Amino acid sequence: MSSDSVQPVQKMFLGARDTLPLILAAVPFGILYGVLAKASGLSAWATIGMSVLVFAGSSQFIAVTMLASAVAWPAILLTTFFVNLRHMLYAAALVPHVRHLPELVKAKMAFWLTDETFAVVSDWLRKNSDEPGLEWYYFGSGLLMYGNWILCTFIGLTLGQSLPGMESWGLEVAMIVAFVGIVAPALTNPPMWACAAAASVCAVLTWGWSNQSGLIISGLVGVAAGVVMEKLEENKKVAP
Repeated sequence: MSSDSVQPVQKMFLGARDTLPLILAAVPFGILYGVLAKASGLSAWATIGMSVLVFAGSSQFIAVTMLASAVAWPAILLTTFFVNLRHMLYAAALVPHVRHLPELVKAKMAFWLTDETFAVVSDWLRKNSDEPGLEWYYFGSGLLMYGNWILCTFIGLTLGQSLPGMESWGLEVAMIVAFVGIVAPALTNPPMWACAAAASVCAVLTWGWSNQSGLIISGLVGVAAGVVMEKLEENKKVAP
C-alpha cells in the first residue's frame, strides 16, 4: 500500500477513534429512536429510511415524539427546521477550513455533519490547524456516526417488537449525556458561556410549552446572547 493511500486511512482511523466516547452516549439514543418511531406508527422502512436519508438524530427524535402526540405536520416541519438551524452555525465555522476542497467532498461532509462530528473535528482543528487531511479525519468520524445510527435504529425496531414498553425506560437521558459531552469542552470563552447560560435559563422557563416551542425559543435566545457577547468582546478589543 502506498504512503499516499496510508495517510487517508490513518486519518479516518483517528477520526473514528476520537469519536468513540461520544458513540457510547449515542447508542441508547439511536435505539430509543427506533423504538419510538415504531410506537408512533411509522413503518420499518420509513424508520430506517429516515436514518439513512435524513440522518439528523435530534430532529428525528423530536419528529417521532410529535407524531406520537398527533401534532400537525406543519408544526413538526417548523420545529425540526429550527432544531437543525444549528448546523448552519457548524458549517459556518468549518467553511474557512474546507473552502479549498472539491464540491462533491464538501457535499458529503455537509450530509455527515452531526453534533458529535463537529465537536471532534473542532477539537482536532484547534490542535492541528495547519495539518492536511481534515476531510479524511472528518469522514472517519462521520461514517462511524452514520453506521452506528443506522444500526441502532434497526436494533430499536427489533427490540421494540420483542420488548414492549422500552420507551418508558428513560433511555432519553443518553441524549442529555451526549450533548453535555459535546458542549462542555466548547465553553472556552465568554460568548460561549453566555450562549449556554441564556439557553439553559430560557429552557427552564419554557419547560412544558407545547409543540417543543420552548426548545426553539431557547435556541434562538442562546444564539442571540452569544452574538451580543461576542460583539461586546470585539468592542473591548478595539476601544482605546
